[in-house]
Amino acid sequence: MEKYTLENFSNKIKSKFLFDYDLKKLNWFNIGGKVKGYFKPDTLDDLVLFLKNFGEKERIFILGAGSNILMSDKKFDGVVIKLGRNFSNLSLLPNKIIVAGGAVTDKKLSDFAMDNNIGGFEFLSCIPGTVGGGLRINSGCFGVEFKDILVSVQVIDKKGNIKTIPSSSIKFGYRQSPLNRDFIFLSASFKGQIKEKNEIEKIIKKLKYQKDKAQPTKIKTGGSTFKNPIEQTNTKVWELIKKSVPLESKFGDAKISNKHCNFFVNSRDATFNDMKKLIEFVRKNVKLKTGIKLETEIEIIE
Repeated sequence: MEKYTLENFSNKIKSKFLFDYDLKKLNWFNIGGKVKGYFKPDTLDDLVLFLKNFGEKERIFILGAGSNILMSDKKFDGVVIKLGRNFSNLSLLPNKIIVAGGAVTDKKLSDFAMDNNIGGFEFLSCIPGTVGGGLRINSGCFGVEFKDILVSVQVIDKKGNIKTIPSSSIKFGYRQSPLNRDFIFLSASFKGQIKEKNEIEKIIKKLKYQKDKAQPTKIKTGGSTFKNPIEQTNTKVWELIKKSVPLESKFGDAKISNKHCNFFVNSRDATFNDMKKLIEFVRKNVKLKTGIKLETEIEIIE
């Protein structure tokens, strides 16, 4: 097999491969530095070729919608992969099964299900991520999670090997998946049930109203900062924060949302350290006040 450097690999493929790319614009916090290599594979062949050559040599991070990550301002010494357009396909199979590419947005999947009179996907209309990201952390809201509609998932490992894993063999937990962190989610199959389109629309409208009423929108935030500590208490994390921390607390331009105190906001030009200090300040004070140790729901990339 031909041996590649990143430079000649980038010239060999048709997919986008950029050097010293700014990650700031690729995440919702609008925080981050540059990356050695930014790879947006449009074909499975290009992705397999990259992994066979660099999967075990380079530090790799898979980027979805960028909605729940906090990235360091320092240069990322590796390659960030963001799946391209050919991983954004949707198809309908018999028995109300939908196959979605790993780069499909949750909203697009929800809309596709609605257009095909398939219920059970309504909750996805309120999750600002991708199918791959949702599978990585078993995303959910309003009492429904990815695991509840999943049939199987197709993944590729660092060596370029592809495998299909049935959901029955995956023991998902609250905001966590036991699957290997090195897996890249290529696609997944989901199953819903027959439901009239107008019924689905009503449910989605109701869920969106509830979300918009309770959570900040159209601002630079990473979504829910901490997981609800369900193994330690039934109390919601926002309630713990509210009684443990002055809600006007801020570090630089990193502050707590006025609308929902588990959402932290880049109010202007917050740095990675500003946001990380705010996260640690809140975590420390909740532990001191309540004895409960919080785990972040957002992924911190240093």
